[in-house]
Amino acid sequence: MKVDKSTGSGMAKIHIEEDGSYFQVRQDGGTQKLEKAKISLGDCLACSGCVTSAETVLITQQSHEELRKILDANKTAAPSQQRLVVVSVSPQSRASLAARFQLTPTDTAKKLTAFFKKIGVHYVFDTAFSRNFSLLESQREFVQRFRGQASSTQTLPVLTSACPGWICYAEKTHGSFLVPHLSTARSPQQVMGSLVKDFFAQQQHLTPDRIYHVTVMPCYDKKLEASRPDFFSQEHQTRDVDCVVTTGEVFKLLEEEGVSLSELEPAPLDSLCNGASAQEPTSHRGGGSGGYLEHVFRHAARELFGIHVDEVTYRPLRNKDFQEVTLEKEGRILLHFAAAYGFRNIQNLVQKLKRGRCPYHYVEVMACPAGCLNGGGQLKGPSTTSKELLQHVQMLYDTVTVQVPEDAPGVQELYEHWLQGEGSERAGRLLHTSYRAVEMASSGLSIRWRPEVPRGPRTSPWAQVCDQCSLYCLETQVRPRPVGSLRQSESGIPPPHSWSHPCQTGGEPSGPGRQGTLAREECAAHSTPRWGWRTCPTWNWALKTPWSLGPDSLHFCAVPGRKQALLERPREIRC
Repeated sequence: MKVDKSTGSGMAKIHIEEDGSYFQVRQDGGTQKLEKAKISLGDCLACSGCVTSAETVLITQQSHEELRKILDANKTAAPSQQRLVVVSVSPQSRASLAARFQLTPTDTAKKLTAFFKKIGVHYVFDTAFSRNFSLLESQREFVQRFRGQASSTQTLPVLTSACPGWICYAEKTHGSFLVPHLSTARSPQQVMGSLVKDFFAQQQHLTPDRIYHVTVMPCYDKKLEASRPDFFSQEHQTRDVDCVVTTGEVFKLLEEEGVSLSELEPAPLDSLCNGASAQEPTSHRGGGSGGYLEHVFRHAARELFGIHVDEVTYRPLRNKDFQEVTLEKEGRILLHFAAAYGFRNIQNLVQKLKRGRCPYHYVEVMACPAGCLNGGGQLKGPSTTSKELLQHVQMLYDTVTVQVPEDAPGVQELYEHWLQGEGSERAGRLLHTSYRAVEMASSGLSIRWRPEVPRGPRTSPWAQVCDQCSLYCLETQVRPRPVGSLRQSESGIPPPHSWSHPCQTGGEPSGPGRQGTLAREECAAHSTPRWGWRTCPTWNWALKTPWSLGPDSLHFCAVPGRKQALLERPREIRC
């Protein structure tokens, strides 16, 4: 909201009435009622504090109340002022509603169509149709990047971009490092936005602003995606997707209307174009998050190596939300794909990328554990049955007829007549987008505090250590205490200082201080450093070690319980 600053030098105060109204009280005794402050999605920092996690937050222009306002306005407006209301339903939301009402996905789709048309919606579409374009563009993009990976402009691995929660994290947390890896193919929601506001608007002889487009999604972050400036038309002053409602909000709308979905008579499904069959809903193989990994993997194997993959075999790693898929020939890995769901696995993936140890060519990334079927906007059951509910939703999702994007009715027709061919400038503009690093303003809330590390006098070697490179215990986060020499390493180089374990606060290095040489404790079992070195690029190293210590690196032997994993080579962690 706009705030008018007073030009006077007098002081003012704010008085809150019993009804919650705010009044500015001036020095002369006069009062002025203040407008309520509103937070739009453009103000969102994706901090996971409210918009992405709290279902009770009212978001301006992105709620089922806003849909109701449009439908009510249509009832009283003149025909020339009415807006054509289109609702696009995601397969994940359909499966969640089917589980709640004990229906098949096909019956749910038809009854949901009947409900929306009963309250004033004109057309109801399935985003599985727009997902065909998203998958096809993802396939072509990966093949292009793989073939051009020798070029500095082509970056691997390719990371999927259909999850807006993951995109917010990538843009605002790791910025320019991750952005080049992101796929530019639009998500099914935003492809449907292009279809409705461009192709369908032309078919209906309407300008895009005369259509009000609503999507039903399993995720609150889809509201953020729809609000991105990239998906706003300056010419027509309208968004590709005007309103996003979650599965839970649709259920709330049903309750407010006093309607049970199971009691409604089914209605025929709508088709976006003449060539697209809509007798029953369709889906794609490869899981409840869209099947990006599986479709791109099959296409790349066939297009790049002439190999037809009959069955894609997933190999779970640390947990079921991090899986790998490989294409091998004569013992050589040709393609190495992965699926990483949930921020725990996303952070592990990012660390692999930063260390240059990411072996993958393509990664399907989703912010929610278990993927989109477990999205924050889905219907929830009691905590004791949440796992069983998710399995039931997955089972219902898998019962829908699957189709191959290349063979989907109407897709090739739209590529030819609407997009002017595959790979055309128009296809790139309507089916792709771009991402950019977002600078975050620092505030007291974003500071990450750590325990204070004691600093020695400037005459000691500790004066050479910067705040971020101080030697401290990896577990207790405090400086070690010297206790004298322990044992000599197998290399024959005696440790200049040795430290107790566990580390204790306080103390200065014993013995003559060597500039740039920090102490270590020898691992009695393996003759390798237990706690290791923190190094600074400005130090002048006077001691050669069994391993070359590069600047900004940390080498250490495994802590108890992790010894065996790190015996062969010291581990390196970037500061």
